[in-house]
Amino acid sequence: MVASVVRLKITLDHVEPIVMRRVVVPFTIRLSRLHEVLQAAMGWTNSHLYEFRMRDVGFGLPDEEWGDGPIDARRVSLLSAVQDTGAKSFKYLYDFGDGWEHSIKIERTFPAVGTEGPMLLEATGHCPPEDVGGPWGYQEFREALTDPAHERHAEILEWWGGSDYDPTAADFSQLNKAVDDLAAKWARKARRKT
Repeated sequence: MVASVVRLKITLDHVEPIVMRRVVVPFTIRLSRLHEVLQAAMGWTNSHLYEFRMRDVGFGLPDEEWGDGPIDARRVSLLSAVQDTGAKSFKYLYDFGDGWEHSIKIERTFPAVGTEGPMLLEATGHCPPEDVGGPWGYQEFREALTDPAHERHAEILEWWGGSDYDPTAADFSQLNKAVDDLAAKWARKARRKT
C-alpha cells in the first residue's frame, strides 16, 4: 500500500460566524492523535472527553467501569475506521457537557512525500472559549460581551478578562504553531523508539 495523506475540512456546528479548519494528516493516523490535531487546530484546550462518530460507530476513550462505550480511539487509524464504516464524512464530539459537535469531511487524499506530520492549511473564525456552555452559551457570551446593557455583561467581562474577542478572527500563526509542535513532539517520540 502506498502511504497517503488526507485533507480534512472541519466545521464547528451550530455556531456563527463560521469556525472552520482545513488540515492534512497521514491517513494512517490513530484517531486519538487525530483528536490532538483537532484540538490544536481548533484552539481547544483538550480538557474534556471526545468521540468520533462514523455512521453508528463511536470511537473515543472506553469507560473501564462500564465496560462498554466507544471503540478505543488509541487502537484505530483513520484509514481503518473509514474503510470499516464506509464514511466519507463524520462527526467529532468534544466536551459532552457543552456539546461541541464538529462536521468532518474527507476532501482529498494524496500520496505521502517523505514523513508527513499534521499540517494546518486554513483557519476561519475564532474557536469559542472552553466551558462557555456550548453553542447556546457561546451566543449569549458574545451578546453579553458586546452589550453593556446585557444583564450578564459585567459577569462575562470579568470571566473572560476583558472585552477583546473577535469571533471572526482566527490566529493562524498560533494555531499553526500548536499543530507544528504536535508534529515535532511525535517525531521526537518516534526517533527515541528507533
